[in-house]
Amino acid sequence: MFKEVIKKLWTDKFARIALILLGIIYFSLIFADFIAPYTKDFSDRQMAYVPPSKIFVIDENYHISKPYTYNYIRGFDGENLKITYNLDRSQKHYIKFFAKGQPYKFLGLIPMQHHFITTDSAGRLYLLGTDINGRDVFSRILFGGRISMTIGFLALFVLFPIGLLYGGISGYFGGVVDMLMMRFAEAVMSIPSFYLLIILASILPSGMTSVQRFMLIVVILALIGWAGFARVVRGMVLSVKNQEFVQAAQSIGASKLRIIIKHILPQTTSFVIVAMTLSVPSYILSESGLSFLGLGIQQPDASWGNMLKEAQEYTNIIYRPWLLTPGFLIFIAVLAFNVIGDTIRDVLDPKSNK
Repeated sequence: MFKEVIKKLWTDKFARIALILLGIIYFSLIFADFIAPYTKDFSDRQMAYVPPSKIFVIDENYHISKPYTYNYIRGFDGENLKITYNLDRSQKHYIKFFAKGQPYKFLGLIPMQHHFITTDSAGRLYLLGTDINGRDVFSRILFGGRISMTIGFLALFVLFPIGLLYGGISGYFGGVVDMLMMRFAEAVMSIPSFYLLIILASILPSGMTSVQRFMLIVVILALIGWAGFARVVRGMVLSVKNQEFVQAAQSIGASKLRIIIKHILPQTTSFVIVAMTLSVPSYILSESGLSFLGLGIQQPDASWGNMLKEAQEYTNIIYRPWLLTPGFLIFIAVLAFNVIGDTIRDVLDPKSNK
């Protein structure tokens, strides 16, 4: 089955593009410390809202040159009452690859100084401009994506075991047990999840670190989402619990828990794979929405949601469009996961195969 799914994903044009895009995103996030020109703590407050650096490959004599850039000079337009940035053409700053830059710990363990792309110590390389605090947007996108793109999978690791076991027990035992368990699950499902998230996030202590908030959001998302999943699993268990292989396990004296875990729940594998793939985008959007509202990951730590919050102002949308990049990446990631999920569903659904 696994080989068939991989083959279908790769032969389907749109699914292949989605896989490649997600592969690039996750590769970049894993090696963010190396790829990013600056560390996550870098800030130059004199360079707030600097536009993306212009990279030149032709010099002033119209000859091909090594890639270089110029620093920006901050000025003030008294007539229009706004800050301006002009190129300082008095000194070139050459782009360097695999060169030394700001020190960091690779994968949080190995001390390193080499970056994939950087410039000399006197130069500034802002591939996607800077934010209001003079922080490199490109570097923060890489570090912030680690939170936004992993929160869904972490929530699933909590949600799916609970939903599988709860639904399996409810469907297998049936009767009063099934009725009580399903009524409780339906009560959980009736809770408006996003509003609950907003309420819970708003009452969290202000002194919590972003790591603590991150883990708490994961737990909250998982505790909200398990009920709907458990209800579907319960229906699938009802359809298979009277089949011969289950009766055979009962006849040899296998315990009820063993029958549920070893014999019945594996029959739901196809649904679980599809549900996991299609659930990740909703958790990415939930985290981004909370951070956008200021109730999730807090500054100075980055996530795509709280980075996008800065772009909600009309002037930033018009004059600083690079601040919208996190929103574009959220759109790409969610779309890619949905395309992959739909393709896997088509492969594992017997009706569609016919």
